[in-house]
Amino acid sequence: MNRLATQRGAALLTAMLAVALVSTLASAALWQQWRQVEIETAERGRSQTGLMMTGAMDWTRLILREDAISAQGAEADHLGEPWALPVQESKLSTFLSQDQQWREGDAEVFLSGQITDAQSRMNVMNLLDNGQVSPKALARFAVLFERLNLPLAELQTMAQQLQRSQQSIAPSAAGSAAPEGAVSASASSAGSVAGPLMPQQTTQLVWLGLSPASLSALQPHITLLPEATPVNLNTASAEVLSASIAGLDLASARQLVQQRQRGHWSSLNAAQQALGPSGRLLDEQLHSVRSRYFEVHGRMRIDNVVQQELALVRREGSQVRMLWRIQSPITRHTAPLQ
Repeated sequence: MNRLATQRGAALLTAMLAVALVSTLASAALWQQWRQVEIETAERGRSQTGLMMTGAMDWTRLILREDAISAQGAEADHLGEPWALPVQESKLSTFLSQDQQWREGDAEVFLSGQITDAQSRMNVMNLLDNGQVSPKALARFAVLFERLNLPLAELQTMAQQLQRSQQSIAPSAAGSAAPEGAVSASASSAGSVAGPLMPQQTTQLVWLGLSPASLSALQPHITLLPEATPVNLNTASAEVLSASIAGLDLASARQLVQQRQRGHWSSLNAAQQALGPSGRLLDEQLHSVRSRYFEVHGRMRIDNVVQQELALVRREGSQVRMLWRIQSPITRHTAPLQ
């Protein structure tokens, strides 16, 4: 009798272990399946977001191209043109369904963005002239630093580091084209002037000695373009106008911005007349009423997932070429959908 009870207990224990093992394996399999579904959903969402953002970027390039064609090279670039109008957050969900109808369960998709004139800000590359720090450009940037109460020592450091960065690029380029026997000499020359990496965006100017606090204050007023560029007087802020035009104080620059809202300057001569005595100091190498470089800001929101991108484009005639495009980390929007 005891033996039979023992066998029954062992059988019950074995059955319970078998059930526990099957449940564990089933749970693990279910978790793996759920994980694969989540990964596939995330990848599909990322792919869809990337494709839609690429379409939005191409659309902005078309806007700039049409602006150039309609102007036919005769008009100025100003803030009253279609490209300067921001796109407020717009719902695109109805365009994503095959039947053009929003259905329950479909993602809520919103798009917003803006094109800004990169030449409305002071170009850091203007600090260099034939590989040397330009005293005149340094003086103009010093005015901006003083307007923003930033340390001038950081400006000096940034200019010197920018010069070292450009000098370190030139020997490397020469070494790549030099004969085999001259490689060691070129490498030695490059090593002797090695400096920090050449930044491509303003956020990377901390490589040249700018503090994060100074960079945050400067970002609305400076840019970093592949070449030296003039400031567009039609789109520049009052701070940039007062810093880029010698003898123009901030109060007068703000009055000019208000005057410019009533009508843009169609030529540099028109800007000179509006500026009065300060207009005599305008230089076509430093000042302009037209632009070639533009920044495109795009923001895509799918449900509560937000993806933002920033691109720099260059317009040559009717051709608009994208120079770089960076994607911000995906974030989550906690506010309720509108």
